[in-house]
Amino acid sequence: MSYKTILVHLDRESHAKERIRIACQMAIAEDAFLIGAAMVGVSTLTFQQAHIDEKDPVIASHLRFLHDRAGAFVKEFEEQAKKMGVPSFEGRIVDGEANQGISLLSRFADLVVIGQTDLHETSPVVAPDFPEYVMMNAGRPVLIVPSTFLKEVGKRVMICWNASREATRAVADTIPVLRRADVVQIAMFNIDKEPDVNAEHAGHDLAVYLARHGINVEVLPPQVDKNIGSAVLALAEEQSCDLLVMGGYGHTRFREFLLGGVTRTVLGDATMPVLMSH
Repeated sequence: MSYKTILVHLDRESHAKERIRIACQMAIAEDAFLIGAAMVGVSTLTFQQAHIDEKDPVIASHLRFLHDRAGAFVKEFEEQAKKMGVPSFEGRIVDGEANQGISLLSRFADLVVIGQTDLHETSPVVAPDFPEYVMMNAGRPVLIVPSTFLKEVGKRVMICWNASREATRAVADTIPVLRRADVVQIAMFNIDKEPDVNAEHAGHDLAVYLARHGINVEVLPPQVDKNIGSAVLALAEEQSCDLLVMGGYGHTRFREFLLGGVTRTVLGDATMPVLMSH
């Protein structure tokens, strides 16, 4: 198993630079084709369905601004990918808003790299629920990268494990990264309350499974904490992890998200990249 197509979402350089760097490094390591996609931010279908004339000077001027901005994002990506030596890559300007656009493109990629939401941004390019939406709708593993993360990803990895379907999917989706890690730690929280975990052999079966893939695995002592989300992040920081792997929990109701508390906390507060699968 390997990643052959990696998709990275493009927006402002101040937010996207580190995520592009990480996507480029992964594309080089996997000999993968890298797609950098900048969304225009609004679909022209919106104007058509609302019977708004796109040739109206005000509307046309705004659309030109949006296309030019997306073009600038693509140019920055192409320059960075070329400088880093990515062997094969492509920049795309995509009509539409980011949530749905990236989710649809994700279905033709093996891994999706996006940014963490910055709730303090004054003029955001994406909606506040962008990471949640992509994680819930892409059908692919999603790597969420904080804009302030400056390290290499995947040397010290922590798996948040509860034997659920989502966690199992996340582990399987991350095997290409785990194979290159110096160490992969398995962390478990409140295992006596997890219906799918055999407390007597907690973590052992997963460790054996990963070891068969040639992965260096360490099972951490089971943890007990009422606030699992904060405890997961604290433990990952304590262990100097540069990647957290976990299942993404919740379900969609139209465009309203009902996320698990751990998922919500990790998406909002993580200071290291998080790879989630749903």
